[in-house]
Amino acid sequence: MASPRVRKVADRIQVIVAEMLERRIKDPRLGFVTVTDVRVTGDTQNASIFYTVFGEEDEVAASAVALESAKGLIRSEVGKQLGMRHTPSLEFIHDALPENARHLDELLARARESDAAVAAAAAGKTYAGESDPYRKPHEPDPLDDSLDDDLRA
Repeated sequence: MASPRVRKVADRIQVIVAEMLERRIKDPRLGFVTVTDVRVTGDTQNASIFYTVFGEEDEVAASAVALESAKGLIRSEVGKQLGMRHTPSLEFIHDALPENARHLDELLARARESDAAVAAAAAGKTYAGESDPYRKPHEPDPLDDSLDDDLRA
């Protein structure tokens, strides 16, 4: 777990980058970008900024290029607003979390459909054999002839 100071720096970087993307970066290649998380190393020298882009694959690629080209401007603004001795280097990483969540939702929907199909096939069916297949300790076994021999003697 990161120290509270590092977590505060990461949270502040997330806010600064989100505001920069919303207000100051006017690159037409930049799509609808959301900063999802920022992770800063313990020595605050490197910051990994995770982002998602709403849109198709070509918009994601164009936004990645736009973020790389604006990295210097964003880093200088982060340095100004943080007021630290060393400004962390920034690395933009496309966050695959929404795609993974969508894939899991599809798998869960498919599992629900197969469960419903099994439940529909099992509706109205009964188990093979008796309703209670277990022997009770006090009931005689109807197939056991040794009891009949003991009663005759």
